[in-house]
Amino acid sequence: MAQILDLATRNVWRNRRRSLTTMVAVAVGALSIVLFGGFVANIFVGIETTMVKTAGHIHVYRNGYFLFGSGDPSGYGIARYRDVMRLIEQDAEMKPMLEVVTPRLQLSGIAGNFAENVSKTFLGVGLVPSDRERMIAWDAYKALVPVPSYGLDDARPEEAVVGVGMARMLHLCRALGGKNCPTPPAKAVAAQTQEGAALAALATAEGTAEGTADGKGAEQAPAGATARIDLLAATASGAPNAVPVTVIAAKSMGAKPLDESFVVMPIAQAQRLVYGRGEPRATAIVLQLKSTSMLPAARARLEALFKSEGLDLEVLDFAQLDPWYNQVRGMFTAIFGFIAALMAVIVLFTVVNTMSMAVVERTREIGTLRALGMRRGAIRRLFLAEGAVLGLIGASLGVGLALLLAWLVNGSGMTWTPPNNVEPVPLLVRAAGSPSLLALAWAGLAAVAVLSSLFPANRAARLEIVEALRHA
Repeated sequence: MAQILDLATRNVWRNRRRSLTTMVAVAVGALSIVLFGGFVANIFVGIETTMVKTAGHIHVYRNGYFLFGSGDPSGYGIARYRDVMRLIEQDAEMKPMLEVVTPRLQLSGIAGNFAENVSKTFLGVGLVPSDRERMIAWDAYKALVPVPSYGLDDARPEEAVVGVGMARMLHLCRALGGKNCPTPPAKAVAAQTQEGAALAALATAEGTAEGTADGKGAEQAPAGATARIDLLAATASGAPNAVPVTVIAAKSMGAKPLDESFVVMPIAQAQRLVYGRGEPRATAIVLQLKSTSMLPAARARLEALFKSEGLDLEVLDFAQLDPWYNQVRGMFTAIFGFIAALMAVIVLFTVVNTMSMAVVERTREIGTLRALGMRRGAIRRLFLAEGAVLGLIGASLGVGLALLLAWLVNGSGMTWTPPNNVEPVPLLVRAAGSPSLLALAWAGLAAVAVLSSLFPANRAARLEIVEALRHA
């Protein structure tokens, strides 16, 4: 075999120009596959990092919330959720895997700026601000994906942050400022609408039908507030309830529908709005793990733990919560597969052409070798070895050049803004950190080169000695 490889290498360099052209074609294929594959790998890492920073790895819900709870979040709240959190945090198997365990409350209702006589339906979330600050620091992949802080504080539950679209519709832009938040044109003072009057009455009444948690009615906005709105929602018992909040910032949410309806606040204020004087609950317990690789083990342990404790809770991971994640992965995987197949076809035809020309030019040589006793199988192996040499050298050059270009791109400081992202992120090509991708490109194209040589090699092996020696 060593003699075959040595002879094949010498034959490859007999026509340097043609061999170099073929190697360049293989190298370009490897370069394209590695660079695009590294870019796709970075997209996957960026999406996952963003989701884990904002939503964690696992959500624990009451059974049925994922299918029906969005329309009735108060009815699907987890009672005594703090006890459930302690159960998770103190479990011997779960404790080494946990980074953050925090409650969240989803809610919806109507937000009104009655000084401007405007109102808007909202989708809100109540969370623990300090826990979210810990969550957005997660960066296991070194993806450098920025997730902005809301600027909320556990000690100031009366504050809230809204989407830029919500701020624009509620005429808060003058007070809050910010990008893409214009102030509406001046308009004539009009009579307050029936809806606005009803909402204003509810928001400013001495107490609501349910009352707030302390039974003293809606609290007053803090002194010096520059942007105050009132939130109205139905409590768990079905009675209306309203609380005032001070909007401290308007943040872009990356998607227009969410941007025009989003309100985030500390969970204590959200619970006051949804549960009034009743027992405060959470619609979800969010778990962020130290590593995504721990996700299957964490899910299995949580399900076993809840079953043993008789808790009617379900466990969902971030990919189940947002189908968009798997859709994006599927789309980019299909694009990568198409590009890899296209590069393989180009390499295939290039190598077939090169090896076919070599067979034609060396027909008399093949006849001479056969006349000297070389068997058909040896002729076939010789040409297959020549194809392998072309493929291996070309693939090695392509992978090496791809690693160099990826290093240059990663150090260039270039940025781009992916879909649904608010801020630009570093443009990275994760080639060096993807050994499976490098192996696929190198071995795959080398294999294509060998397979491409099979037809010319068979043709050479089938040549009759007399006809080959007569070839001019």
